[in-house]
Amino acid sequence: MQSQIFELQYAIDTFYFLICGALVMWMAAGFTMLEAGMVRSKNTVEILTKNIALFATACTMYMICGYAIMYGGELFLSGIVGGSTLVADALATSAENGFGGDSVYSAAADFFFQVVFVATCMSIVSGAVAERMKLWSFLLFAVIMTGFIYPMEGRWTWGGQDVFGLYNLGAIGFVDFAGSGIVHMAGAAAALSGVLLLGARRGKYGSKGEIRAIPGANLPLAALGTLILWMGWFGFNGGSVLKLGDIASANTVAMVFLNTNAAAAGGAIGALLLARLIFGKADLTMLLNGALAGLVAITAEPSTPSALQATLFGVAAGVLVVLSILAFDKMKIDDPVGALSVHGVVGFFGLLIVPITNPAASFVGQLVGALTIFAWVYVASLLVWLAIKAVFGLRLSEEEEYEGADIAECGMEAYPEFVR
Repeated sequence: MQSQIFELQYAIDTFYFLICGALVMWMAAGFTMLEAGMVRSKNTVEILTKNIALFATACTMYMICGYAIMYGGELFLSGIVGGSTLVADALATSAENGFGGDSVYSAAADFFFQVVFVATCMSIVSGAVAERMKLWSFLLFAVIMTGFIYPMEGRWTWGGQDVFGLYNLGAIGFVDFAGSGIVHMAGAAAALSGVLLLGARRGKYGSKGEIRAIPGANLPLAALGTLILWMGWFGFNGGSVLKLGDIASANTVAMVFLNTNAAAAGGAIGALLLARLIFGKADLTMLLNGALAGLVAITAEPSTPSALQATLFGVAAGVLVVLSILAFDKMKIDDPVGALSVHGVVGFFGLLIVPITNPAASFVGQLVGALTIFAWVYVASLLVWLAIKAVFGLRLSEEEEYEGADIAECGMEAYPEFVR
C-alpha cells in the first residue's frame, strides 16, 4: 500500500513537472511573437529564425554539458535521461526519507523543466540585440551562453556550490525562487554587454541627442506574444514549487499561480497609468512591458506574499520599467523590445524585495547574489562577444541593415507582397 501511494505521488509530481515545462517551452512562442511584433517588417524572418534556432541550441548544449555543470554529473545524458532504474532509485530514496518530504519525480522531467529555463534566458538576449546583429554570430554566442555561462551561475545558486570556492550564496541568505536573477537578470547582463559593443540601430539617435522612435511592424503580434508569456509564466513559477502531490504543496502552487497573475496585472496597470501621465496617451508597448515587468518581479518569490502584496510589487515594477526604458534611451542604449529594463532592472528589483515577505532571505544575501550573477555573466559574455567580433564580426553592414536582416541573413521576406 505504501509503495502504491508513493508511485501515485511520483506520477503526479512528474506529470505536473512536465506540464509546467511544456508551458515554459510555450514561452518561446511568446518571446518570438513579441520580438517579431516589435521590430520592423524587414527583420521579421531573421527574428523568427533566430528564436527557433536559439531554442534548439539551448536544448542541445544544456543536454551535452550545461546540466552537468549546473548540478554535477557526467556529460552526454548519463544520469539525465535514464530508464527503469529511475523509479527504483526513487522508491529506495523515499523508503529512507519517508513519504511527503522531498520532491519525487523522474530525472528526465527535471532535465526537461531545467532546459526550457535556459532557452528563456537566451531569448532575452535576442530581443535586445535585434535588427543589427549577425545571425550566426548570435547563435555562436548562444552555444557558449547556454552551455557554460548560464550553467556556471546556476551552479552557484540553484546548484548550491560555492562561488569559485570562496563563498556560498545560500549560506548568506540568497533566495531566488524561480529566477528573477538567475534567469532574467542573467539574460539581461549578457544582452547589455552585446548591446554596448553593437551600438544603436542606425537612425535611432540624432546627432543633437534627439531620440527617434522606431515603431514595431505588428503590435497585434506583440500583444499576442505578451499574453502567451503571461500564460507560460504560470508554468515558470508554478513548476518551481517542484511538487504537487500533497496538500501543503498544492496550496503553495495555488498561491504561486494567484500571485503570478496578480503581479502581472499590477505591472500592466502601473505602466499604463504612468505612461498616460508622461505621454498623455495610453502607450501599448509600455502596457505590455509593464505586465512582463510584474511577472519578472514576482518570480524571485511568488509563494510568500499575499495577493495584495504581489499586486503592489507588480505596480512598482510597472512604474520602474517605464522609467528604466526612458533612462536607457537617454543614455543612447538601444533596446528594441525593452529587454534590459524588463528583465535586468526589474529582475534586480525582484531580488531585492524577497526579504519583505520571506524571512529566509537577507538583503545582504540578495545584493551579493545579484552582484555575483551580474558580474559573472556580464564579464564572461563580454569576453565571448569580443572574441566573436574579432573573428566573425557582430554587426550587419550598413547596407544590410538598411535592406533588412531578412534578405541579408535568410534570403527571404516575411511579407513579400508588401512594397517597402
